[in-house]
Amino acid sequence: MASIKKKSSGGGGANWMDTYGDMVTLLLCFFVLLYSISTIDQEKWMVFVKSFNRDAVDQMDVPPGPIGDQDSSRGDGLPVPDENNEVDEALDELYDFLVEYTESSAAASDSISVSQGDDYVFISFDDAIFFDGNSSYLRKEGRDVLDSLIPGIAQAGPMIDELKVLGHTAQSRNVPNDVPYDRHLASDRATEVVIYLQEHIDYGLIHPGRYLAEGYGQWRNVADNATAEGKARNRRVEIIISGKDLENEMNDSYRQYYTMTGSGTEFASDGNAVISYTTNGN
Repeated sequence: MASIKKKSSGGGGANWMDTYGDMVTLLLCFFVLLYSISTIDQEKWMVFVKSFNRDAVDQMDVPPGPIGDQDSSRGDGLPVPDENNEVDEALDELYDFLVEYTESSAAASDSISVSQGDDYVFISFDDAIFFDGNSSYLRKEGRDVLDSLIPGIAQAGPMIDELKVLGHTAQSRNVPNDVPYDRHLASDRATEVVIYLQEHIDYGLIHPGRYLAEGYGQWRNVADNATAEGKARNRRVEIIISGKDLENEMNDSYRQYYTMTGSGTEFASDGNAVISYTTNGN
């Protein structure tokens, strides 16, 4: 009787389990990756852990990371301290000082106006306080006014980027003033005020390189030159005091100048030059 032989099914019948196992492992890695870059919410985390073992997690044993609806930026979303707050406070104090002075002085209230912008304080003086007509000699009344303002300016000194004095003239006739005379007079008036401030404010509070004098002549009028009152308003001196940008040193006008020119002088506190240098801009 012939015997019946059974066919062997071979040893590869279970190979599909290897592929399945690889797929499950990849899925696990994928979900672990998603979890690692996700935001951890404390309440959901506690629910998840307690679903496996209610006694495994104590209320104090919470995972590190954001809580509740906080983000996972590790502080990137928190308010950044504003280094310029100190500058803003100094300018605010200077503005309050100037306003208090003008309100307390009958003469100053009619001849001085003060305003404030985002990063500057603006002061305008009637020219009659500072100079006589066609003169750049600083009158005693003008020196007295500056003496009253200097304490407030000096207090804000370390936070001042530039102190710019603007000189103006009035048109004396029906035709424009002689150009050289008009420009020189305006510039000389601004320079006289700068000189007085520089001589009476401590060198360590405002560096001389931060003072600027500019003459605009008769070309930036604020009133009509047809009347004596209008001319008096046009013959004026203005001061713009701007604050430093502590967050960006290169926004400092004094540093910008030496960066652009590649030259400069370092000074000691007594005003003597101690280091002079000239570079090729590298």
